[in-house]
Amino acid sequence: MCGICGVWEYGASSPRVGQPLVERMRDTMAHRGPDDAGARVFDEGRLGLGFRRLAIVDLSAAGNQPMRGCAAGDTWLVFNGEIYNHAILRAGLERRGHAYTSRTDSETILHLYEERGLDFVGALEGDFAVCLWDGARERLVLARDPVGVKPLYFYQRDGRFIFASEIKAILAHPSVTPEVDEDSLYHYLSFLTTPAPATLFRDIRKLPAGHMLTVSRGGEVETARYWDALPPEEANEMSEAECRAELMRLLRDSIGKRMMADVAVGVFLSGGVDSSANVALMAEQMSRPVRTFTVGFRDQEEYNELDAAREVARRFGTEHHEVMIGDGEMRSFLSDLVFHQDEPIADPVCVPLYYVSRLARGTGTIVVQSGEGADEILSGYDKYVQYLRIYERFWRHAEKLPGAARRGASALARPFLELVGAKPLASELARRLGAGEELFWGAAIVFDETSKPRLLSPAMRERFRRRSSYEVIAPYLEHVARARPASDFLSRMIYLELQLRLPELLLMRVDKITMATSVETRVPFLDYKLVEFAMGLPRGMKVRGASGKHILKDALEEVLPRELLRRRKRGFGAPIREWLREGSTDLLDAHVLNSPMRRREFFDYHHVARLVGEHRGGARDWSFHLWTLLNLSAWYERWIE
Repeated sequence: MCGICGVWEYGASSPRVGQPLVERMRDTMAHRGPDDAGARVFDEGRLGLGFRRLAIVDLSAAGNQPMRGCAAGDTWLVFNGEIYNHAILRAGLERRGHAYTSRTDSETILHLYEERGLDFVGALEGDFAVCLWDGARERLVLARDPVGVKPLYFYQRDGRFIFASEIKAILAHPSVTPEVDEDSLYHYLSFLTTPAPATLFRDIRKLPAGHMLTVSRGGEVETARYWDALPPEEANEMSEAECRAELMRLLRDSIGKRMMADVAVGVFLSGGVDSSANVALMAEQMSRPVRTFTVGFRDQEEYNELDAAREVARRFGTEHHEVMIGDGEMRSFLSDLVFHQDEPIADPVCVPLYYVSRLARGTGTIVVQSGEGADEILSGYDKYVQYLRIYERFWRHAEKLPGAARRGASALARPFLELVGAKPLASELARRLGAGEELFWGAAIVFDETSKPRLLSPAMRERFRRRSSYEVIAPYLEHVARARPASDFLSRMIYLELQLRLPELLLMRVDKITMATSVETRVPFLDYKLVEFAMGLPRGMKVRGASGKHILKDALEEVLPRELLRRRKRGFGAPIREWLREGSTDLLDAHVLNSPMRRREFFDYHHVARLVGEHRGGARDWSFHLWTLLNLSAWYERWIE
């Protein structure tokens, strides 16, 4: 993994891009590439490309970038990521006359583009953010991998196009002034992240997963989707036994591909099903012990899975490492957290993820595999099962009622639910039913459309009076319903998660935080072939009774003990409820209640103070809501003020 950036003054009549500017942008991301750096100016001084290298495949200087294609052409590359099938592709390219100068996977991208043009991306199996400069056609080509493992941001204004792996590199350009995008702020409050293609910075955007973008000499920008995680059109005809075997084959293959490296590779081990599967299947393919890394919490034993992780480590004879953290580590990391996130990613797992990544880097382990994505593609969350039950037992019948009947029932139910102290979700679901909206919005919604108006200031409430964050997810749900009308509710839930929460919250979290320590994380459960296969599995193979991820657990019985596979899921979390109620409660005063952002009058701070008071006093658990506001306020102080 690396860091890439560039600026193209496509409309300039004379040279305007100097190498010092490109280097300044590039070096804001030194953590993404401590091993080497490169910068070069093209297009008679109108274009500059920058690169920071984390050397993983071909550690020699031949892997440095910007990298040129065939000597006779004028095609150049800066690339962040890994192409796992590059050796297979290379053999064919060399047979067809392409001459290589390195052993890198990067060079294969160049030769593919020279041979296939924009169709090059369809041949790649990997995690990537790519930029190609095609001097002959006078165009820039950007692409982000199918599921969105690697981020890629861009800015276009006044005849200038800027891109980078991190927003801070774009902000290093003197023409870019950071300002809040208020529409994105509204949606962030619900989704804990900013939905693509927007960011929380006005005019800075991010390329969605599975998309390609081209910029021409005239400044025309075209964006197109090249891969989609839609359920298959035809039903899976395989038996359950055949599906288990195919799932294991795909997972073994994916883990094996992601061991491609000329540096040490390890595993983040929580002791749960997914990380334990990574250890078991990697151990099969290695002649030396797997390196495993686990994080635990001091004084918060209920959050720890240390015993489970140690049990797996003993079973497979791993070289096991642990780190313990507490409230103090969270406090000391907060300012760096805001720096590395670029825009708020309000998932508290960022804190333990940073310390376990730093642990891995300290042992000389540069590449780590993670179980990210298994719960999404195979329905492993209890919340998925909860929504599925609501839909099948009630919602699918209620949504067939006439609109007037739904609205009337909603109007009667909501005040009653609030009066009797029902859970906030019940009131919100009643609202959605009355508004004709879909039941499921995502597995991690914080301030929904019932609670958000209470948080907003009167001016913001008026501005968004006719708006709803449903506008973010509605196009995805409409697309899958139109393209796959026979798909079931669970498939549509998973499809939505693959469009928003997975790439823009979970994978963005993994990229930003592990790269803060110069560690590359690979996610074998999100190989696009495995995702496509999982999308075709019927509901009964994923969810059975009250349990999700059924087929994976059954399939893994050949390598993992049954008691581990059937243990109640705990999830990888962080004790923010306790941190914000005990040792670090003063952070809420310093960075939320007294934030410089208060002057912008985005929120009703009397309501915010009530949330803080109720949480401190133990009356209610508002930890995720307050962590969302803490991340936002600290971001504002760092990047806007």
